[in-house]
Amino acid sequence: MKIALLGAGHIGQTIARLLSGAGDYQVTVIDRSEAALRRLDARAVEVRQADTEDDLALAAVLRGHDAVINALPYHCAIRVATQAREAGCHYFDLTEDVAATRAIKALAQGAPVVFMPQCGLAPGFIGIVAHHLTRGFDEVHDVKMRVGALPAFPTNSLKYNLTWSVDGLINEYCHPCEAIRDGERTELLPLEGLEHFALDGVEYEAFNTSGGLGTLCETLAGRVRSLDYKSVRYPGHCALMKILLEELDLRRDQETLKQILRRSVPTTMQDVVLVFVTVSGLKHGALVQEVFARKIFAERNGERSLSAIQITTAAGVCAAVDLFRQGKLPARGFVRQEQIELDDFLANRFGQAYQQLRHVESIS
Repeated sequence: MKIALLGAGHIGQTIARLLSGAGDYQVTVIDRSEAALRRLDARAVEVRQADTEDDLALAAVLRGHDAVINALPYHCAIRVATQAREAGCHYFDLTEDVAATRAIKALAQGAPVVFMPQCGLAPGFIGIVAHHLTRGFDEVHDVKMRVGALPAFPTNSLKYNLTWSVDGLINEYCHPCEAIRDGERTELLPLEGLEHFALDGVEYEAFNTSGGLGTLCETLAGRVRSLDYKSVRYPGHCALMKILLEELDLRRDQETLKQILRRSVPTTMQDVVLVFVTVSGLKHGALVQEVFARKIFAERNGERSLSAIQITTAAGVCAAVDLFRQGKLPARGFVRQEQIELDDFLANRFGQAYQQLRHVESIS
C-alpha cells in the first residue's frame, strides 16, 4: 500500500518508522522543511520536499498514492482532505479541530474513498474505548472521558512541558467543547468544569477542552444521559492558563501566547500519557460503573527514544490504516473512530502500544 505521509515532525517521523518497518507499506514523507526530512532514514522511506500549503503542490505529491496520512497542523486538514479527494486517495488524519472534522465529513459524502479523521489519542483511541464500554450496558447514564499527556517530572509553575503541537494545545483550550447534558447535546466553555481525582497515588485535575470527543456526541445522542471529555493536568495548571487566556486576554492574541510557550516552556521526551474512561448505567437492573485506565510511558533508547505522546498518537493512526487495509473498516465514505472494535485495535500490531494495562474493573 502506497502511503503519502504529510509532515515530518515528531509524530510524522514516528508514523514513518512504524509503517516502513511493517513490510506492507511504501511510505513517501512530504514536508516543507528540508531539515526535517533529513532526519528520516532515507533507506526506509522516500522523501519529497513540497509546499504543503499550496494546493497545486499538494495535488502533485498525492497523485499515485493509495492513501494520505495528514500529520500537519490542524489548520491544514480541510485543504489536504480536499486534495486527497481530488487525487483519489483515502484520507486519515490526527486533527482535534471540530470545524475541520465537520468539513471533512461533508467532503466524504458520495466519495469513492475513505475519509477517517481524528485517528490519534484524543480524539481517537479514547472514543473507541468509550463506545466499547457503552455497548455492555442495558441503559447508559454517564460517560466520562479523561486524557492527559503529561511530563513525568514537572518542575515549573504550570506543571507542564510541551509534549505535542502548541497549535493544537491552544486550539483545544480556546474553543467550545461538545457534550451531552440531561440527554441533550450542548456546548461547554473550555477550561471550565474543573475536577480533581487520584490514580495510582498521583493527584490530577481535569477540565473541559475542545475536540476530544470526536464524533461520539452524534453517535451516542439519545442513548446517554451525560457525556463529556476533559484534559488531565497536574493541579494548578488550569488556574494559570486562565490567567493567560482570560485575564491577560491572550485568547484574542493566540500567536503571542504560542510564542511565549515555545520560548519559555521546555519540551520533554520524558512524558506519560494517561487514559481514563468511566461509564455508569444499568446492567440487568443493577447500577454498575466500568472503568478503563491506561498509563503509557516514554521509551528511552538512545537516539531512538520515543515520547509517550509520539507512541500513542502514531499507534492510533497506524492501527486505523492497518485495520482499513485488512478490510475491517468501511471501504468508502466517512468513518468514525468508534467504528473500530476495541479488541481489533488492541490486537493490532500497532495498537498493542496501548497494552500497558493498569486496571479494567466493574463496580456494582
